[in-house]
Formats: sequence, C-alpha cells, structure tokens
Amino acid sequence: MADYPLPKFHFQVEWGGTRLGFTEVTGLEVETDMIEYREGNMKEYHKLNMPGMQKLSKITMKRGTVKADNDFYKWWNTVALNTIERRDLTVSLLNEKHEPVVVWKVKHAWPTKVQSTDLKSDGNEVAIESIEIAHEGLTIQNG
Repeated sequence: MADYPLPKFHFQVEWGGTRLGFTEVTGLEVETDMIEYREGNMKEYHKLNMPGMQKLSKITMKRGTVKADNDFYKWWNTVALNTIERRDLTVSLLNEKHEPVVVWKVKHAWPTKVQSTDLKSDGNEVAIESIEIAHEGLTIQNG
C-alpha cells in the first residue's frame, strides 16, 4: 500500500476544550534567525552561521459568521493594558477516520486582531469573520 500526502481540507481547532469549525488556518510557522560571527584570527575567510532567536508568526483563522456565537469578541474584549486571557490552541490535520495525524500545539495565544465580514449587497458568499493571534510557542507532532 502506498502512502499518499494528506489532503489539507480536513482539520479541527480546539481552544479551552471547545472544538471550533474554521474554513482556513494560516501562519503555522516558526523561523530561526541566523547570527553571523567571525573572530579576527580565524583561518577561514568567512563568517560562521549560528542559530539565534526564534520568530513566531501570527496565526490567522477564518470561519463563517454564526448568529449569537460571540466567542471571538468575548476573547477580544479581555484585552486590556498588559493583561489578556491567554489560551492554548490545538490544530489537528485529520485522516479519513477523523483521527489527528499532524498536530500543531500553540502556547499562550491571544488575539491581536478580529475582523468582521465584508458586506456586499450583490454578493452571494458566506459571511466570513477572522481572528489573528499572537503566541509564545508552536510545536508540531507528526504521527
């Protein structure tokens, strides 16, 4: 039996023990800065490259607007000067049996931006809202 790459459309997001339906999750990435260093008496005529600080990108999640579901805005309203309700998130890519295969665990997330849907009188699309979050760590578990 051949192993095929997983489709990316079957996933779930959990925060605070609650599963939420999203249409899109982006920004699940971590980058490590590079530090260049060279001592004056090195025999090589180039710089050494060493790993430095990690950069965590913001994560954006989009979903359909649902009547009386205000969790985005309740979370956003916890933002105050130097205080915020932080949540751990789990994003799971699921197989055909709805079991997690790849899991991204996001630590101490908090909302930096909440965006309501755009409105168009001649549109025929679902109303989509989005939330952008900052966090303090991302781990990836595959398998």
